[in-house]
Amino acid sequence: MTTFDTHVAAPAAASSSGAGALGAFVVGIGSWATTTDHKKIGRLFIGTALVLAAAAAVVGAFLGFERISASGYSILDLDSIEQLNALYRVVLAFGVALPLMLGVAIAIVPLQIGSKAISFGRVALFGFWMWFAGLGVIVYSIAANGGPGGGNAKMVDLFLIGVVVTAAGGLAATVSLVTTVLTSRAPGMDLSRVPMLSWASLTGGVALLLTLPVVIGTTIYLYVDHHYGRLAFGANKGINDWLGWSLTQPQTYVFGAIGVGVVAEIATVAGGRRHPLRAVLLVGAGVLTVAALGGATQVQHSITWTDSSGSDKVKELIPFLIFNGLPLLGALIVLAGSAFALAQGKPRILAPLVPAFLGLGMMLAGMAGHLVGQFGPAGLAGTVFEEGEFNYVVYGTLLIGIGAVAYWGPKLWGRSLPQSAVFGLGTLGFLGTVLASLPLYVAGFADQPAGVVDGFTYGGPQELWNALAAIGHALIALTVILFILTALRAFRSGEAAGDDPWDAQTLEWSVSSPAPADNFASVPVVASAEPLLDLKPAGSEK
Repeated sequence: MTTFDTHVAAPAAASSSGAGALGAFVVGIGSWATTTDHKKIGRLFIGTALVLAAAAAVVGAFLGFERISASGYSILDLDSIEQLNALYRVVLAFGVALPLMLGVAIAIVPLQIGSKAISFGRVALFGFWMWFAGLGVIVYSIAANGGPGGGNAKMVDLFLIGVVVTAAGGLAATVSLVTTVLTSRAPGMDLSRVPMLSWASLTGGVALLLTLPVVIGTTIYLYVDHHYGRLAFGANKGINDWLGWSLTQPQTYVFGAIGVGVVAEIATVAGGRRHPLRAVLLVGAGVLTVAALGGATQVQHSITWTDSSGSDKVKELIPFLIFNGLPLLGALIVLAGSAFALAQGKPRILAPLVPAFLGLGMMLAGMAGHLVGQFGPAGLAGTVFEEGEFNYVVYGTLLIGIGAVAYWGPKLWGRSLPQSAVFGLGTLGFLGTVLASLPLYVAGFADQPAGVVDGFTYGGPQELWNALAAIGHALIALTVILFILTALRAFRSGEAAGDDPWDAQTLEWSVSSPAPADNFASVPVVASAEPLLDLKPAGSEK
């Protein structure tokens, strides 16, 4: 069964006697705004997410700078702190991690599985515009004194509406993506043969389908209570209490789950051979998405172990390990399997592998931190330790996204990014992530409270930890800005990439670069998990 939308013919080019350059510009904007080409829809998500990443990192830098001196306010206003914290988290979670991974998957997965189009292309495009409009509403409402802790009741209502619209947009795009993987695969490509990115898109997409409706339902409850009664959920001050689970771990793992497929895909190509443990990678990506259960239940499964018997400790330990340990185990399996792929034969260090591999390492640092943070005797609840976890996960996802754009960009634009620039920016982003996150781990053990920038003190160089965190956010902003500028220049006038610049193994590299509008002249027949490798000389020996 297929679920393709009929392609709308491309608008005719503006005639030389018409409106000229302005007319061509308007036609070009219109073609992007109404496209059903999954490659364009994916790039809309990716480009917008990267711009928002730079903006969110700047907000994080301001908040970090304000915390350097905890004896007063330097650049921000007391009443804006809770709202800026909310803006920072919402934009990084729903405006960066979620759409960046969705955008990569929407742009590439139909090509990978041999489909001529994405299923329900208009739904995917509608999802982008809903998501984009919702983010705009969120930013406007917070700027107008809305959001968590906001003083303008109408703007608080508008913030909640924005969250619903944003999540609904992500949900619509996810439905299109998951349906594509399930119904539009090439002949011979069963689910055991789908490429790693496509498999992670399916498992991560299902996790989003389980959790985004919970976000929407919770927010509707908050809206109804806030708009009419403000009795049940704490009004504007209670938003974070009821919606905060969607902006912290393990829900952030769900937003970045597609990223493990990116890492496994690039690592396998860099290894130069068929992956002998491919089934293990499939299992690892699936196990990671157990994190969706934590989001769907809206509960942090922690260990208290205070004045409890041995049996009570075991009862707490089991859900703790399921909800927090299994996602970490899944990510470790993918990382180990990717490292094993690199150890085969004569591996090549492909430039996109650097930010992608480092990004997965940062996600693992956040997951491991969350495991520690939920251990009650560690005494980390309510401290900035959780913010360090969040930074590790979302900035790690961002690095994976940068690696994905560097790797699949040649197929989308027909030109390659400079390899030295990808190496350098990946390293700079890694340094920024560590600085934005690790000092907060240390400060968390020193009991620095979360969500405040003033009125705390503890032994040790608290100014140093917060200064390093601020520098880390600034480095992330610099990394993203430089990457955007480098990509714009390279994809416009850089070196032509060729159809298969990486000597890859999957179907997207069998078509011309940039990929044609309808992907394939004829639907290919697949006989293995590495169909392109089958067609190459001595492919069966690799």
